[in-house]
Amino acid sequence: MNVLYNTINKLNQHVNQVPQYILKQTEEQLSYKPRPEKWSKKEILGHLCDSAINNLGRFIRAQFENEPFVVNSYMQDDWVKANHYQEMTTADVVELWSILNKRIIHVASKIPEDKLAVEVDAGGAAYREIEGKKTLLWLIEDYLAHMEYHLNQIKD
Repeated sequence: MNVLYNTINKLNQHVNQVPQYILKQTEEQLSYKPRPEKWSKKEILGHLCDSAINNLGRFIRAQFENEPFVVNSYMQDDWVKANHYQEMTTADVVELWSILNKRIIHVASKIPEDKLAVEVDAGGAAYREIEGKKTLLWLIEDYLAHMEYHLNQIKD
């Protein structure tokens, strides 16, 4: 449970700090695309919104569906395009990201300890190779690691 507490604490820190950092940047800086097929910083934050939407569902469903809970991937580029984050104001993307992550923090903090041990089959996750037995707790920790990876891209 201590690991979950640390993860939730880090998520809270990001929710409290990231909006301030992002909103200090100009719309031009955040909308700049290094190449047409690459995401802007605003689109990276939008991708993190899509990740939050997908993972919130995973964190809830893993508690109630058959084990192992299968993590299905989603078409990340298509989600970013369909959501048109580039056309949104940065303030709106930041607000959406914040609300979704506050919801994740609340849901994750209420997961019973025995449910954190639910086995997860993360083989369907598209972003990297995953080996060995994983749990719902691991999935929550991995969500934070994924978020921090992309937040570092936004800060660069």
